[in-house]
Amino acid sequence: MNAAADLTPQPWHAIYEQCGINPVLPEIAEKSLADYVEGHARTLGTAPVMEYLGVTISYAQLDRLANRLANLLQKQGVEKGDVIGMHLPNTPQYLVGLVAAAKVGAAVSGVSPLLTPSELIHQINDAKIKVLITLDQFYNNNIVPIDGKVPSLKTVLVSGPIDFLPGWKKWLAYTLKKLPRITLPPLRHARLLNFWEELQKAPETRVYTGLSHGDTIYIQYTGGTTGKPKGAEMTLHNMFSNARQCEAFAIYTPGEDTLAAAFPYFHMAGLSLALLGIQQASRILVIPDPRNVEMFCKVMQKYPPTFMANVPTLYQMLYEHPEFKKVDFSRLKMAMSGAAPFPPEMIHQLESIIGKGKLAEVYGMTETSPLLTSNPPNRAKIGTVGIPTVGTKLKIVDVETGTREMPVGEPGELIASGPQVTKGYLNLPEASAQTLREFEGDTWIYTGDIAKIDEEGYLTICDRSKDMLIVGGYKVFSVEVEGKLAELDFIELSALIGLPDEKRPGNDIVHLYIQLKADARATHPDELKEKILHFCREQMAAYKVPKHIHFLDALPLTAVGKLDKKALRP
Repeated sequence: MNAAADLTPQPWHAIYEQCGINPVLPEIAEKSLADYVEGHARTLGTAPVMEYLGVTISYAQLDRLANRLANLLQKQGVEKGDVIGMHLPNTPQYLVGLVAAAKVGAAVSGVSPLLTPSELIHQINDAKIKVLITLDQFYNNNIVPIDGKVPSLKTVLVSGPIDFLPGWKKWLAYTLKKLPRITLPPLRHARLLNFWEELQKAPETRVYTGLSHGDTIYIQYTGGTTGKPKGAEMTLHNMFSNARQCEAFAIYTPGEDTLAAAFPYFHMAGLSLALLGIQQASRILVIPDPRNVEMFCKVMQKYPPTFMANVPTLYQMLYEHPEFKKVDFSRLKMAMSGAAPFPPEMIHQLESIIGKGKLAEVYGMTETSPLLTSNPPNRAKIGTVGIPTVGTKLKIVDVETGTREMPVGEPGELIASGPQVTKGYLNLPEASAQTLREFEGDTWIYTGDIAKIDEEGYLTICDRSKDMLIVGGYKVFSVEVEGKLAELDFIELSALIGLPDEKRPGNDIVHLYIQLKADARATHPDELKEKILHFCREQMAAYKVPKHIHFLDALPLTAVGKLDKKALRP
């Protein structure tokens, strides 16, 4: 999309002006991640790019490691346009792999470590992954079973979680049995190589491949509720446009910022944050296990963040840990939250520690690189996900046809247009045409989210269209009910879903799933159900009150930390 579209008067332009945000998206340079890293290596050299398990890696080291890996990839036959799979948690290997891929001109496909062998087979075959970089802990259960079922896969590089640690620390970890030594049986249909050993042998000779705006650099898979995951093709222009859009909402200081984010790199949010951090020459805190909250807090104590980004469930876990209160947040500029709604009361609790007005809820999706909206600095409106990023157009249209624009304040399906929108799904023209549609002369992505925009241009997500219930002809937004239930001090998490009412076709029966806080689990369920029903009857319309309440020890979460409602449905 032409940046001139940004000049069309919109309600949120007044907020841009108040916050000093330039409404025009700057020209996007035709530079890859490798270009940025090489530049930082020349000008900043020893400046740290990442902290991982007590090890600091500089930009100069990252460039040398990426050259080694790029030479190794080329030795395995990787050429421009090929696809590399990154089957890893957050580790230095992942970031080195992103830069190396850019050097050889290959696309990267993030592969979740949580995938089953059959799911791995689908993604590797669909994306035609040629080289897979994995972790030894996943090898026997996930890689061995797919041998011979993925013809495109030529090489598997197996790394270890402590590859980058000093030799004495590795010896200690294995000697004290803090980490098991894993035997790797050979593969019959692909070459098996030890990542770390091969990296040490590879030359540091510079590898460089020019990339253009239209080149696909990432193929990120989206789960969806039906059918197999789809690979969204993200171009150089998509990803680096979104980086510039992010920069408009925050002040970054090259070489001085520290990013604390636990979003997995195989997820679009984590990937985009890593890209932004590297472009800005930031120090990135690489968090391999976000559920180890104490370790996360200790790292932030040592390297106080200037930017944070996490899901609400992790912020809640951090807030409840005593070590979090010992982190110095005096230099924190912004704490971003996305992927799920953040109850207002929890925002106030978090800001009592990190600083008032520093939490900014954002919104995006895999197919939009991912950011579409953000609350601007010092102008956040709690309960909303902010205003559109520079160069982004939003509309709310009717759910039935997607062709009629809804009035201000009325809910409908959110559609978006901008330079960050994917060029389509890999090998799926029909799915691409269903999601990317022409409207008023532009291509718009139909998000599937139910939302509304207020007079100032702030966006509120009401629900996913699939999670919107119909009860007695009335719409029930599960997000709204869940947010209200967060006010009850004994509820840790809640999920509202609708199941078909067989007696009344087209209607749903409201089911509520509850995860209790630890100190409430001894209370009799009937007593708690009565409290919940009493609260609901007082606080919401009768058709929103749940008909069935279920208590679970733990509600299912996705890899990113969002509630997995799909897992709750029969």
